[in-house]
Amino acid sequence: MVTKITPQMIAARIAGYAILFIVAGMMVVPFMWMVTTSFKTPGTEFSYPPQILPNQFDFQNYGTLFNNLPFFRYFLNTTAITLVTVFGQLLICSLAAYGFARLNFMGRDTIFVLYLTTMMIPFQITLIPLYLIITQLGWVNTYQGLIVPGISSAFGIFLLRQSFLNIPRDYQDAARIDGASELTIFIRIFLPLNGPTLATLGVFAFMGTWTDLLWPLLIARSEEMRTLELGLAYFNARPNAFLQPNWPLLMAGSVVVMLPVLVVYIVAQRYFIQGIALSGVKG
Repeated sequence: MVTKITPQMIAARIAGYAILFIVAGMMVVPFMWMVTTSFKTPGTEFSYPPQILPNQFDFQNYGTLFNNLPFFRYFLNTTAITLVTVFGQLLICSLAAYGFARLNFMGRDTIFVLYLTTMMIPFQITLIPLYLIITQLGWVNTYQGLIVPGISSAFGIFLLRQSFLNIPRDYQDAARIDGASELTIFIRIFLPLNGPTLATLGVFAFMGTWTDLLWPLLIARSEEMRTLELGLAYFNARPNAFLQPNWPLLMAGSVVVMLPVLVVYIVAQRYFIQGIALSGVKG
C-alpha cells in the first residue's frame, strides 16, 4: 500500500526540520563563537559588525596558556586524575556488578537496593561528610583525595549489572564444568561480551571527572594540584580590575578544557549507543 503524501504532511515535516535547525543552531553557534574567539586578538571579539571568523588567526593565546600560565600542569593533573578514576570505576563497578548479577549470597538483593538508593541522594548532601573524612585521613591537597571518592559509582554498578544479566547462564555453567573459576569466568567471558557497556561507563566516568569543579575546589588548595576546570575558574585574565577580561585568552582555555571530552565522545560514540542498548537502560 502506497502512502499518499498530503500537503499537511509536507508542512509538518518542514516545520519539524525548521525546529531542529533552530535548536541545533542554538547549540552550535556558542561553540563556534568560543572556538573562533580563541583565535582573535583582544578587543576584536565584540567588534561591530560581528566577525564570525577573525581577519587574521592569532595562535598567541594558546602559546600564552602553556608558556606564561601553568595550564600544562593543570592538564597533567586532570589527565592523571581522570585516567586513574576511569580505571578504578571500571574495575570496581564491574566486580561489584558481577557479584550482584551472578553470585548468590545472603542479602544480595537487599544490599543492591540499598546501594541504588545512593543514586537518589544529591552529591551536595554528602559533600561535607565526605570532606570531613578526607580531612581526617590527611588527604586534603593530595591526589588520593581527588581520586578515591570517585572510583566507585552506584550508577556504574547498576549499568553493568543490567548488562551482565543479559548474558545467558549457559556460558557460565559451561565454563564451570570445564573447571573455570569465578575470576576466570569474569575475565574471559563477561568482560569481552560487555565491551560496549564498559566503554559507555568509561565515557561517563571520563566526562564526569574531567569536567568536575566542585570537589577539586574543596580539595586542591595549592596551584600545583589544580585541575583544568579549577584553573579556568581561578583564571584571571584581566590586566587590572578596571579593564575587561581577555576573552580570547579565556576562550582558548575553554577550548583546551573541552577538546578532550569531545574527542573521547566522538571516538566512543558507537560503543556508547551499543552499551546503553545492551544494558536495557531506558531514558
